[in-house]
Amino acid sequence: MRAYNERLVLSLVRRHGQLPKMKIAQMTGLSAQTISVIMRSLEADGLLIKGEPVRGKVGQPSVPLSLNPDGVFFLGLKIGRRSSELILVDFLGQVKKRTIHTYLFPEPDDIEKFALRSIKKFETDLGKTASKISGLGIAMPFELWNWAEAIGTSIDKMESWKTYDIQNILSNSCSYPVYLQNDATAACGAELAFGTNQNKRDFAYFYIGTFIGGGLVINGSLFIGKHGNAGALGSMLISDKAGYTRQLIDEASIVTFEKQLLEDDVDPSPLWNRENGWQDFNEKIAPWIERVANCLAQAIISTTALIDQETTVIDGAFPKHVRRRIVEATREAIKNYNQQGIKLPMVSEGSLGTVARALGGASLPLFDHYLVDQNISLNQ
Repeated sequence: MRAYNERLVLSLVRRHGQLPKMKIAQMTGLSAQTISVIMRSLEADGLLIKGEPVRGKVGQPSVPLSLNPDGVFFLGLKIGRRSSELILVDFLGQVKKRTIHTYLFPEPDDIEKFALRSIKKFETDLGKTASKISGLGIAMPFELWNWAEAIGTSIDKMESWKTYDIQNILSNSCSYPVYLQNDATAACGAELAFGTNQNKRDFAYFYIGTFIGGGLVINGSLFIGKHGNAGALGSMLISDKAGYTRQLIDEASIVTFEKQLLEDDVDPSPLWNRENGWQDFNEKIAPWIERVANCLAQAIISTTALIDQETTVIDGAFPKHVRRRIVEATREAIKNYNQQGIKLPMVSEGSLGTVARALGGASLPLFDHYLVDQNISLNQ
């Protein structure tokens, strides 16, 4: 783990894009000499690079420094109920390599083979620079075996996940640390680290995948709670169209749309071709979006009553035009519910889409090695 002041400098440069040494000294309260030593060390490690000098002011020209995209790499593995995905990202969170493996239901041995094969391929492609991989983060649903029936398979076929330790297995094959986090929480972390909402101090995050989940950012930090389940927004209670109390996960997940399509004798398989497949369902999607929006509206009002967030972010494993329609419908649906006693947050789109959970996995070693706790007060 990097020294605190180095992590502080890297966090500030990441947040602002590029900064000169004097500005960093002002923000941190550290002396110009201390900052110079830190910056030289980070440059020597290949984590920071100098920009063009800014002239035209009294004294020496100001030289901005920014993160070196190729200074370090991270691997992110998303294990889902319909597909797994491995990505390689650079220091800025740009996806350099990506491979996807689809299936009807997740089997541990199959996913292990996919992960090890793909990791080896990425390392081979990187050559000598594979030594810059800082870690592998795994983003997957907790208690994966609980959702067998909902994804159309038997409980027996999912039982092996109860004793299967994918983190330990991959740790034995990797020369770098391996991390594990709930997939929706990890996606929330990715939005905080790499997304367009990274400068927001407080937001509730809903991610609509096969099943809906979520995360919380409080005071600029990902809040995971004692058991790692804080922001388990899919478990929130809402009322369905008939007035029955249900969990959000039962009403606002992609699997509910899949069931709707099957009832209408429509092949749902293009749903899992998430970048391109949804155009096949243009005539069928409106009722599902309305259903999702009404449920999200209730959940947003409840979360606001608890944490008074400034923003609610909605993202999901579907094309951007679907996300946009859900966000717009949710804004309208909120108007139909009692808002007395609260100040509603802005409802905005997430920015990472289908790759959010894998990026969330990749963000785990980034947070652990290179970023300071965002709860620290910075002069900005």
